[in-house]
Amino acid sequence: MTVRSASKLGTTLAPVLRAGLGLALVAALGACGGKKEVRKEVAPTQVTTIGVNSYLWRASLDALSFMPLLQTDSNGGVIVTDWYSNPKNPGERVKVSVTILDADLRADALRVAASREVQQGGGWVAAPVQAATVQKLEDIILTRARDLRRNSVG
Repeated sequence: MTVRSASKLGTTLAPVLRAGLGLALVAALGACGGKKEVRKEVAPTQVTTIGVNSYLWRASLDALSFMPLLQTDSNGGVIVTDWYSNPKNPGERVKVSVTILDADLRADALRVAASREVQQGGGWVAAPVQAATVQKLEDIILTRARDLRRNSVG
């Protein structure tokens, strides 16, 4: 087949292909209309349009909104902040990571970890984080997630 005949063949087939594609599109759209949509009820604790529980995800982002975000992965359920220094205490900085482990809204589906550094001798040195601080952040996230769920259901 020569280039000229291939070009002529393409010109001849183009209207046929367009018509066929148009008919397929009309048939597909026609199949959608007239049928009653069947809605599947989703348990309020398992609402996920992302890879993890959307209430926990949103609540985590809300709770950490004052910190700069370094990494977010809604499918994997990971949020990592960059270092944050409170303007009232510039000699200390904190970094937080939140992992959402499940699609259900449960307390054990949330894991929060924090790192803390203090400034010493012109550099940053690792310092312990109080367990109560991490627990308080978890409680804030869980409370906010429950509020989001309650507001969306009721």
